[in-house]
Amino acid sequence: MRLAEIIVTYANGVQALKEVSVEIAQGSFCVLLGSSGAGKSTLLRCMNGLVIPSAGTVCDYSGQSIHASRRRLREHRQKTGMIFQQHHLIGRLSALQNVLLGRLSYHGSLRAMLPLPRADRIAALEALDRVGLLDRALNRADELSGGQQQRVGIARALAQKPSIILADEPVASLDPDTSVRVLSDLHRICREDGITAIVSLHQVDLAQRFADRIIGVSGGRIVSDGSPSDLPVETIDRIYRNAPPERLAA
Repeated sequence: MRLAEIIVTYANGVQALKEVSVEIAQGSFCVLLGSSGAGKSTLLRCMNGLVIPSAGTVCDYSGQSIHASRRRLREHRQKTGMIFQQHHLIGRLSALQNVLLGRLSYHGSLRAMLPLPRADRIAALEALDRVGLLDRALNRADELSGGQQQRVGIARALAQKPSIILADEPVASLDPDTSVRVLSDLHRICREDGITAIVSLHQVDLAQRFADRIIGVSGGRIVSDGSPSDLPVETIDRIYRNAPPERLAA
């Protein structure tokens, strides 16, 4: 995936991204590291077309712009799983029903109103099994812990059979131990399936533990780009220069 000179200016005049250019290798586990308001979420949303850049181009791995046509954007989103900070689950539905939502992009709007085929249910159950929640398949989502809900979110993205997973601060609301468990599951699954993962985080230690590559984002710009082993204090300071001190903690 390649983003070239991306600018995003919102209606209120705030420029969230300022001429950002970056290329993400297939199969990599990449972390966007920065504080809240740095531009990480906007960058992720440009990658799946939820935010249309004011200027610049977002290209998929075929080298074509994801905005070339409605069909191109639909196909790109179909292969791009999304994991959100606040889970975005429907509490009254079971874990299985929530995961099945990841299969809806493969069906027309009318077909999606009916029970999905057996193959979709099997795919959803397999996804829950891979995050260790098969025994919770019939539990309501609002009966699950925060960590379990986030793992359901991972399973929902996985059921989509994606080639890319975008995770927007997936552990920001979790305790340290649960954060490690969730990221471990996500990292393992992406490695096993060859899925490209682009994950936004604000915790330096988690980024260094799981990432192949860390891209530092601050003030709507990329301010650093390198391996987890190449993250000196000066680079961390540049990433968090305008961030409160607690953002450096896990």
